Amino acid sequence: MPNPIHRYAIHSICSLVLILVVYTEAPAQFLINLNGGNVNMTLSSGVAGGQLINIVSTTASLTYWRPLSLSKITVSTVCIGQSFNLQVVATSATAGVAQTAVSLINGNPPMDFVRDIPRTGSLYATCILQYTASATFAQGNSAELSNDVHTVTYTFQSQ
Repeated sequence: MPNPIHRYAIHSICSLVLILVVYTEAPAQFLINLNGGNVNMTLSSGVAGGQLINIVSTTASLTYWRPLSLSKITVSTVCIGQSFNLQVVATSATAGVAQTAVSLINGNPPMDFVRDIPRTGSLYATCILQYTASATFAQGNSAELSNDVHTVTYTFQSQ
């Protein structure tokens, strides 16, 4: 059985330059910040006669400030030529209700990520971003298909 190597490089649009764009275009009550930077994940080991072992990363987090009205955060991705599977879920959210894991699929509309963020309570809240990368042997490998490069967008808005 071949041992293909699948690689994911996840890039968030919340890099320093693009944070300024989000802040200047979004109303002041919807401030959000990515902590931890870009996430790189490599799927390289599998079970003989089975599938590759999923890789989980929890190295990034979001900080979001208290809104003026009941709010939510949505998530979407752009990944041209996507070959492999990627999911994200908010864990340890200190405000709002984290939704079930979202499959990040190129072209899908933004999906609810954290809902019911109240306008009362602490000045800011955080959640850990738990990414899970997965693939099957049938999906091929990055040596044949190249790496998946995701631009993941988190949007803070009224609910």
